[in-house]
Amino acid sequence: MHRHYYAETHRPLSHQELDKQTAFHEAGHAAAIYLLNKQKQLPPVYFEIQINKPNTAKQHFSAKVIDGLLLNDLPSSILEDLSHPDLHSYQCAYEADVINLLVGPLAEAKYVSIRDDEIFKLNLINPKALHNYGGYSDVERAYDHLKAFISNSTQQEQKMTELLKEAYRFVDNRENWKCILNLAQYILDCGQTKITCEDVSSVFDRCIA
Repeated sequence: MHRHYYAETHRPLSHQELDKQTAFHEAGHAAAIYLLNKQKQLPPVYFEIQINKPNTAKQHFSAKVIDGLLLNDLPSSILEDLSHPDLHSYQCAYEADVINLLVGPLAEAKYVSIRDDEIFKLNLINPKALHNYGGYSDVERAYDHLKAFISNSTQQEQKMTELLKEAYRFVDNRENWKCILNLAQYILDCGQTKITCEDVSSVFDRCIA
């Protein structure tokens, strides 16, 4: 899941703060993939978090969730090839994927709101606003999922609004936020270049216990 900023819309950040925002963004994706899919009784999905820590002052910290979506590379003709029972299963999967994509920038937005002593409210957030929290490519990919199943643009926006609300509720949940917070710290502190699903599970088990 590629994290992308519009430089012209984002204020200059110290390396330390940008590192933290990156960690919360990727921790949000991982939490949704692991916890929300489990809550929805969807199949487990393999993913890992790749980390690149700087060796010199000119290099930058980066982290990225690899894989984690139930559906990848959706063909434009997918609706023509599915029976009715298949459509229901695919709808559950694509909705979960869209939520997972949106939770990353939402988690970053919540961290920034706490850091800056600002309000984190759903009525202040829309898909375009998530571009300011590394969410440009996440939102684009979420729309790609919607377009594969919903041809009408108005209905696409209605579904996006519905799933954005669900993603917001996930991030704003106290227990989920605790998991995101602890995983973000683990991403920043660990000396690993790769965090596996098992590592993520162990972090969350400690939070929930």
